[in-house]
Amino acid sequence: MKLFMTIRDIRATTVTVPLKAPLRHANGCHWGRFVRTIVEVETDNGLIGLGEMGGGGESAEAVFRSMKPYLVGHDPAQLEEMRFLIANPTASLYNNRTQVLAALEFACLDILGQAWGVPVCDILGGSLRDKIPFASYCFFRYPNPRTGAGEVRSIDQMLASARASKEKFGFTTHKLKGGVFHPDYELEVYRALADALPGDSLRFDPNGVWSTEQAIRFGQAIQGLRNDYLEDPVYGLNGMRRVRQMVNIPLATNTVVVNFEQLAANVLDTAVDVILLDTTFWGGIRACVKAAAVCETFQLGVAVHSSGELGIQLATMLHLGAVLPNLSFAADAHYHHLTDDIIEGGLMPYEAGSIRVPVGAGLGVRLNRDKLREYSELYQRLGGYPYDRDPGRPGWTPIVPNDRWADPGDDRAVEIPF
Repeated sequence: MKLFMTIRDIRATTVTVPLKAPLRHANGCHWGRFVRTIVEVETDNGLIGLGEMGGGGESAEAVFRSMKPYLVGHDPAQLEEMRFLIANPTASLYNNRTQVLAALEFACLDILGQAWGVPVCDILGGSLRDKIPFASYCFFRYPNPRTGAGEVRSIDQMLASARASKEKFGFTTHKLKGGVFHPDYELEVYRALADALPGDSLRFDPNGVWSTEQAIRFGQAIQGLRNDYLEDPVYGLNGMRRVRQMVNIPLATNTVVVNFEQLAANVLDTAVDVILLDTTFWGGIRACVKAAAVCETFQLGVAVHSSGELGIQLATMLHLGAVLPNLSFAADAHYHHLTDDIIEGGLMPYEAGSIRVPVGAGLGVRLNRDKLREYSELYQRLGGYPYDRDPGRPGWTPIVPNDRWADPGDDRAVEIPF
């Protein structure tokens, strides 16, 4: 296998993969499925590297096709050159390609691992662990549109869902996604979850929709629980700083520190204790490794964030987790909410709440072409969905800080294409 290669082609396919039930969040809902764009980068010697990006459709596919004039003939090992070629920070003021860069970086690292016969984590410095622990992801949910099962609205339903996930997957850390109902109701749910799962650790995330006063009141009310951290209670570094001054719980973020400029601002005047590194939001695995090194230097915690992954991005999260010496928390993943995957072998298995780092060359995952075709056709039939709209509340618009809460007593049927 020759070491020098050039990129010959870039292909993108949008898919939609069903979830067990629609997932509600502060800004709207995942409408019973995830929409992702799968990227394939092919070299002149026949290697194919895989990438993945959230969202999709014709516009995303067109963006990746537009990268061909930039990258055809480019050496996939020249990753720093590629970064400036397609995501120069000043040019990106007009055309932000951070997430596009991430998907292409995934694919290039996959190619290099295949060419060199090593897993991506070895390219990044070598694995420190062979499996990554994950937290459960406890959502309020609408019923499955097809079966009517899976609703989570009441405290009893949340506890039943969390217990079932713990029993099936072995989780000992549980993240509750809030911001849907009034903070007082979600406080009841969170306390009940802590009582029902003694000895397990917890984390809460309302997606930054509270006012600072609401966040301080909620944070002070949960200080006696076994909290990993309180994630994004408010939006903005100054609001997070005000909450941090008043609440004796570490604060975490995946929204207000997602690039190096924001990380520098946080180091100089700390507002956030734990940085949740997302391989897509930061522009690739390598950027996350760099950010983790800064956090290690300044004694900030790190964890791995989830943005609604399929198996390709999950592999990037696993390789990232494998190389971080300061990974001090269980990673997030939506993965256990999926019903299927587009990689060979189907969904990666959990073992006692952890997933093993792939050991094959590159990312260690390969496309199941039949599944790719099946879920591409499903996307073409269903189309996308508005992430920032709630199918159960027509005309509703989220605001920040929010005061337009859903009603936990509302049991009306919700029509969702499925």
